[in-house]
Amino acid sequence: MTRRRPGITVVLSMVLTSLLAVAAVVGQWLAPMDPTKQDILAAAAPPGGGHPLGTDQLGRDVLSRVLAGTQSALVGPVVVAIGAGIVAVVFGLLAGFRGGLLDTVVMRVVDLLYALPSILVVVVLVGLLGSGYWGAVGVLILLSAPGGVRMVRSVVLAQRTLPYVEAGRVVGLSDRRLMFVHVLPNVLPTVVAGLLLDFVGGLVALSALSFLGMGSPPGSFDWGRMLTENRGLLEQNAWAALAPALLIVIAASSVTVLGDWVFARLTGKERGRG
Repeated sequence: MTRRRPGITVVLSMVLTSLLAVAAVVGQWLAPMDPTKQDILAAAAPPGGGHPLGTDQLGRDVLSRVLAGTQSALVGPVVVAIGAGIVAVVFGLLAGFRGGLLDTVVMRVVDLLYALPSILVVVVLVGLLGSGYWGAVGVLILLSAPGGVRMVRSVVLAQRTLPYVEAGRVVGLSDRRLMFVHVLPNVLPTVVAGLLLDFVGGLVALSALSFLGMGSPPGSFDWGRMLTENRGLLEQNAWAALAPALLIVIAASSVTVLGDWVFARLTGKERGRG
């Protein structure tokens, strides 16, 4: 199979994603000012005077806040992706390899969860239960997993009839060993690509919740929260709202491009085809 080199869009996405990852680790130390320091006299100031992106409604430096907020903005989606990936691997492997009643039950639950509008369900549950940011992360894990379970199951169904699985059964290997030692490595390319797209879904959903005032608490370094707190400053200092909004778009777009490229690279198929 011919391996094409990544195009300029993929390379740019790699660079942007790497920069965001670095900012998530060291962003709070790169911030030029204390992101919590308020200066009411300098509130809603445009870029300039030591503030490259201006200040927000409380006079806090916008650049410092978006840098310090990178970690907060990305950790939740990472947890969503990893959690959904684990659920997808476990239940997809079991359903696809064991089949029978277990497969039927798992897929009926998957179909039910897959039919639910994720954002609406999270908004309703968080609103009713008051579970906050990490409660929303937990709900998103459950709602993000069904797509992964389906993909893993489909790969396992194709793998379990291959000669190496039959040979393993002949020599007495247990189903557990066959699933997790021999079949799982062939499933991982699909799982890795799915992790990246689950990250994007988590990022957009959690940012939307914070924008609606149901995710991170007021004053936190969350990009969605910054966007909703500063949306009234578009005339005085548009960057107070545009900076976090642009970072959400950049992060989601870059990781989506990488997810599609990784899927094509590891499986030899274009996403959505074949």
